[in-house]
Amino acid sequence: MKLKTVFRYRFLIFIILLVLILEGVLRLKFGLGNPVLSQTDSATGYRFQPNQNITRFGRKIIYNQYSQRSDRLTSQNPKNTLRILMVGDSVLNGGTLTDQKQTISEQLEAQIKKTGINTEVLNASAGSWGIGNQLGYLQKFGTFASDLLILQIGTHDLIQPTSVGDRVGIDPNYPDHKPFLALQEMFSRYLLPQFSLRLHLQPPYPEIPPTLTPEEQFHENLLLLDRILKRDRTLPIIVLFTPNRVDVLPNADLPAYKTKFLQFLKTRHISFIDTHLAWSQYPATTTESYFRDVVHLTPAGNSAIAKLLFEQICQRDRLCSL
Repeated sequence: MKLKTVFRYRFLIFIILLVLILEGVLRLKFGLGNPVLSQTDSATGYRFQPNQNITRFGRKIIYNQYSQRSDRLTSQNPKNTLRILMVGDSVLNGGTLTDQKQTISEQLEAQIKKTGINTEVLNASAGSWGIGNQLGYLQKFGTFASDLLILQIGTHDLIQPTSVGDRVGIDPNYPDHKPFLALQEMFSRYLLPQFSLRLHLQPPYPEIPPTLTPEEQFHENLLLLDRILKRDRTLPIIVLFTPNRVDVLPNADLPAYKTKFLQFLKTRHISFIDTHLAWSQYPATTTESYFRDVVHLTPAGNSAIAKLLFEQICQRDRLCSL
């Protein structure tokens, strides 16, 4: 009887030690238990909680006091500084798999600084933000006395409804507080969804069916974009049009609504960068290296976009001379 009791105690201690070791590894090596936090917002639907500085999967992630994936702003109107505000979705944001220095905004900032121009490129973005969410952010925070506004709009954004914050604090992908355990996050955020996918189970947070047809949503988004364009007619604006992987691979294809979208920009004399057109002319092996998945980009893809932006901003628009 005593041997059985001793064995049980030893087994219990072994399990506790195993859990503690695994918890420590998940926290220290992978950053689990310390996720990027979101919050609901009446203007933007949701945004990242301000003032976050964490490391996840070996990548640095920083959000400033305005929920931008950028360093803290120390001046509302900096002197002798070229300030560029970029607004977009997860493509611009980069997510937790992209290090801070590898984002589009940080790479663009680094390129301009090499010319000797003191530069700030602000990154206001969040996953699944649509054009309506971008408008909400600008209405809430303004443009921060920027010299240029860049709107990143992808193929999927053309018919993307304005996202709301109903999942924040419920869906493990949109946490609003830290989990008690890293093991808890690993199970709920990573393991459970994979099990559900493999077993063909109903996802715990299914997509809400759209209330508008794609055509109706496209026209609704153009109205929202028009409101952005009319906010400040003196502020230069560039629209950065980004493709999905299927738009350029295995063969280049014309995305739905792209022609109408670019015509809309032309009639309003808005400059744009057609990344889809540029990448359609590259070798497939090059373009493949730009995509991490069906939408999101690798650091190489971010660098390629930063280069296109740099060429237009500094060589064509000559804003780097400000």
